Amino acid sequence: MRLFWIIFVSLIFTFSFCPTFTISSDKNNHLFFIERSKNKHLVQYDVQLTENDDILDSNPVSVYWVLENGRQRDLTLIQRRLAYGIDSYEKLEKNKFRVLFVAFKDREVIIERIEGSFRAIIDINGRPSILEKVYVESKERQIGLPLVTYIDLFGQTKETGLPINERIIPK
Repeated sequence: MRLFWIIFVSLIFTFSFCPTFTISSDKNNHLFFIERSKNKHLVQYDVQLTENDDILDSNPVSVYWVLENGRQRDLTLIQRRLAYGIDSYEKLEKNKFRVLFVAFKDREVIIERIEGSFRAIIDINGRPSILEKVYVESKERQIGLPLVTYIDLFGQTKETGLPINERIIPK
């Protein structure tokens, strides 16, 4: 598990040359994002929709960088496969998917429509919750890879809508 976190964090801090383009301001299909202590770049997760506003069966979630200047950049192949990408997804029913993210393999995420918008549902502190943000705190080392100090999950409980968070300390 420690090796996973080392690889995960090292990839967080690695940018390769990728196409950059501007984010569309009319998007309303955001699920959640990952914020990091290293800089203000975010990793954004969006649900992919058809023209009928149904989840796209072939590729339900897109993942990309949002740079500090607001521009968008694709993840590299390594970032998708080892840090921020999607490990697998399974259609449960129309407009409902089970998704396993590379960074959250031990916690399944259910993408479903709630009150007209698609949301990412994950257990936070053992309660089904709408995931809004993940924060990764890390520190640089003199030699070697950065060290993840902790990871915070932020959201609101699915049942009550009250704020909820959980801190994960890598072992």
